[in-house]
Amino acid sequence: MRNWYSICCAIVWLSSQGQVQPDVTVKRALTLMGTAFEISVVAPSEEIGYINVDEAVSEIKRIENIISSWNPDSETSKINAKAGIAPVPVSSELFDLITRAKTISEITDGAFDISYAAMDRLWKFDGSMTAVPSAEALRQALYKVGYQNIILDSSTKTVFLKRRGMRIGFGAIGKGYAADKVKKLLISKGVVGGLINASGDLTAWGTKANGEPWKVGIIDPFQKQEVLGWMPIVEASVATSGNYEKYVKLEGKQYSHIIDPRTGYPTEGVNSVSIFAQKAELCDALATAVFILGRDSGLHLINQLDGVEVVLIDNSGKMHKSSGIFLEIEQNK
Repeated sequence: MRNWYSICCAIVWLSSQGQVQPDVTVKRALTLMGTAFEISVVAPSEEIGYINVDEAVSEIKRIENIISSWNPDSETSKINAKAGIAPVPVSSELFDLITRAKTISEITDGAFDISYAAMDRLWKFDGSMTAVPSAEALRQALYKVGYQNIILDSSTKTVFLKRRGMRIGFGAIGKGYAADKVKKLLISKGVVGGLINASGDLTAWGTKANGEPWKVGIIDPFQKQEVLGWMPIVEASVATSGNYEKYVKLEGKQYSHIIDPRTGYPTEGVNSVSIFAQKAELCDALATAVFILGRDSGLHLINQLDGVEVVLIDNSGKMHKSSGIFLEIEQNK
């Protein structure tokens, strides 16, 4: 028969095994889809956290192999190669993404358009440009742009670009889409909290390991190291478009890297747009669209959409907010 001391020791050992260990936050920064990603997950241990991060990385690489226009073997590249020639069968995943992209094009009057990719070779922001593109070059490029010429057949799951030379690209929606897919995957794996930052396109769920909410900083476009204010992200996403990181100066004028697909010219009048919504994909696309639409039209659009908000900074440095944002953000000016 066991003595009293050995029984007590066994009870203490069993109790210690049942203790809930505090969660930890595991973070990794890396380059994926040609841009900077930062993946943060809340996990019971660092070992499990890094396994979750590896799963996230694999999912992003899988998506890149579908939507990359630089990978000749991707479904997107096959669509572009057959532009003006024949429809291309694609996966349901890509077909649905293009369908949603066209819907956003419709509600933004073409300010967002994945067929803008035909402009990629017209404007360059790597220091190689020496002059503004000619009117003729712009005309030829614009002929190849137009979401109306992306023909989708839901019965055969095919995509057809009507005009030769047309190209689609997901630079203004792909990062957000990848962030959403990673979030969905990790939640299915039981990850209680995390934040996916795809070069400024963020989605979050749960809280940090210490119980605090995830937060996003609104950057001052005139002083990139300064944060105008912080906003919590609670089960939501945010995407920011700005002209303060990528631009070209020609003949004494600064041109933004965000091109209006309707005119072929870089946008003016806005310095930064941050969109808040549930899905990072929608935030990503609308951040670009609002930047192109401008302050007044952009704010009007967002105020018509349920569950979508915006913080916009115009070229004079003044902050504007949609009607659903009640949080005061102090400007450090």
